[in-house]
Amino acid sequence: MLEELYEKYDKLQRKYGDKKLHSIYFGGKKENPSLCFVFMNPTAGNVAAEPTWDGPRYPWLGTKNVWKLFYKLDLIDEEIYEQIQKKKKQDWTKDFCEEVYKNLEDHDLYITNLAKCTQVDARPLKDEVFKNYLKLFKKEIDIVNPKRIILFGNQVSSIVLGQKIKVSEERKKKFEKDNHEFYSVYYPVGNGTFNIDKAIEDILYIKGLE
Repeated sequence: MLEELYEKYDKLQRKYGDKKLHSIYFGGKKENPSLCFVFMNPTAGNVAAEPTWDGPRYPWLGTKNVWKLFYKLDLIDEEIYEQIQKKKKQDWTKDFCEEVYKNLEDHDLYITNLAKCTQVDARPLKDEVFKNYLKLFKKEIDIVNPKRIILFGNQVSSIVLGQKIKVSEERKKKFEKDNHEFYSVYYPVGNGTFNIDKAIEDILYIKGLE
């Protein structure tokens, strides 16, 4: 059922994304994972954004920094993590991408972006763009049905939860909406890298909840 969303996400890519890039979807454990990570939107840094790519279109393929977060949270094996840090973007093969995400699946994690429209860089997107993905995002989350959903950053948190959110004021707070359990966490990469330790602290707390 998730794959039925691809075409709809691709249509939005043509409207809101870079015309030379492909939309990026989701990956990891797709049935009742313990954790779901929701980032903002993909960029050309992902090797799967190239239209000629014939492998899976999962988030963060070919990148390095975000995997430090997963490793420190014990959501990816050390051996896989070390391979990621050694590889250049062009060295990510289809098989290696599948291996990485199989490892995330084994760690009970699902990863997605609120918006799937790939941009050439990490330029800010207007709220309206993200809001146009909400209906499909809710359908995606209903299908996957995670136990707990981590929303990264003020913008994603505010749009998904339908209220103004400042992560600094809502740390470790549970939000219940549409029969799902959400938490708002600092964005841990890019301009938010300096908050990665706070993000790790909060996610470790959320992971430990019963």
